[in-house]
Order: sequence, then structure tokens, then C-alpha cells
Amino acid sequence: MARWICTACGTQFPDVEAPPPVCAICDDDREPPNRQAVPWTTLPDLVATDRRLRVVAHEPGLTGIGTDPAFAIGQRPILARTPAGNILWDCMAWLDGEVERVVRDRGGLAAIAISHPHYYTGMADWAHRFDCPVFLHTDDREWITRPDDAIELWEGETHDLGHGLTLIRCGGHFAGGTVLHDAERRALLSGDIVQVIPDRGWVSFMYSYPNLIPLPAAEVERMAAALEPYAFDSIQGAWWETTIPHDAKAIVRRSADRYIRALAGEMP
Repeated sequence: MARWICTACGTQFPDVEAPPPVCAICDDDREPPNRQAVPWTTLPDLVATDRRLRVVAHEPGLTGIGTDPAFAIGQRPILARTPAGNILWDCMAWLDGEVERVVRDRGGLAAIAISHPHYYTGMADWAHRFDCPVFLHTDDREWITRPDDAIELWEGETHDLGHGLTLIRCGGHFAGGTVLHDAERRALLSGDIVQVIPDRGWVSFMYSYPNLIPLPAAEVERMAAALEPYAFDSIQGAWWETTIPHDAKAIVRRSADRYIRALAGEMP
């Protein structure tokens, strides 16, 4: 029996003898199909590969944890530190003794919260290793490939994690697409629900990034409105070097306006 991991997106499946015929995540039009030479791996095989841990302090109390080279989609989780316990924002398939030591040296985990199904990856393994819950929005429950008692589904538009950390359902990329607002640090941890793009003066929003399927204007406006009550100066995106350090809230608003105008035929 093995817990198979898709090498294209990092999603982990329950213990079975043989890997699934397809990865449900990669079979969706928000991800390209898995055309990897070796489409499936397991955690023991994965951590035996030639990768090294990368840890970066993005700003005080927000630490990125990932691997170099990247695996699958390549997102890096962020450890948000609070006096009442740390929150791991988003997740990755890679989990070994060195990762555990780095997290425990910084206080361990009180909870895990994930923006959308592309980053569910090995969330159950992480939850059991650190004995903590995983918060997912209930609108995305159909995408849970490995159900586990550690998973706690939340409903509605916001969920308070305490100490100024709030989960906000923005939707867009996925129905339950979530961002994490950090009031103390005036930061927005956005995954790719609000996508940090090469021009750091703007962000974008898409239903499918690899297949370039845009979102309707009404959905983009709703996403911007969901963030309007919250103050934030910076955005930490899903990957290394996807940071907007200043003026982030205004950037989100004007980016939404530009997107909506473009859909209406007003070329920038």
C-alpha cells in the first residue's frame, strides 16, 4: 500500500496498491494534464531526491518554507507566527525531518490553512506530524482527495483564526478560494487567488492560469469587494519572489478596475 503523490501538482491520495488512473486535480481545466515522465511518486521517494530545504524570512513573523529545486507546482508555504501558535499558510508535499525541525524550532504549528485545492498536497501528513487541524473552505470539499479527521471545513465569508489572522473567501480561481489577512503585519497572503504578476504594480485574477481562462467581471468585482474592509500594505504570493512590498491594497483595487474595463472592451 502506498500514498501516491501526483508529480505534476503534488496532490496526495489515500493508501492503495496502485496509483489512480488519473489525478483529479490535473484532470480539471484549471491545471494542465499530467504529462510527467514519472507521473506518480510517494513521500519516501520524494524526500530521497536531490532537493534542499529553502527558508526565507519575508518580513518579521512571516517565513517562507520550500525546496530548491521546486516540486510540482512549486508553491512555498508561509509560516505566520503568533503568540498563541503558528499558522502554516498553504502546504507542500515535501515533509521530512529537516522541515519538521525548522518548523518546531520556530514554535511548531497550531493550525494549517490552505488557499485552494492546488495546494492541498500532503496536508493530512502535515496535520498528523504537528498534531494540528487543517482549515479548508467547505465550497471546495469535493476536491479533498485524502479525507482525514484533521480537516475542519469552515463556511461563510470569513473565519477568525485569532491574533489578527482572518481567512477571507474570495472565490474566483476556486469557489472556496481563500486568502489570509494578517492585521498585525498589514499583509495579505494570497496564494494565487490574487495573483502577483511580473509587473509588481498590478495583480491579476483568473479561473485557469495555465489555460488562460478569465473570470467574469462580476466575480472580479466581488473579489475586490471582499477585500475592501481590510487594511494591507504588502502581498505575499504563492511562489518565491512574488512579493508586493508597498501600496498593495490600492494595487488590488486598480487591478480589478482595469480587468473589468478590459472585459468590457476598453483596452488598457
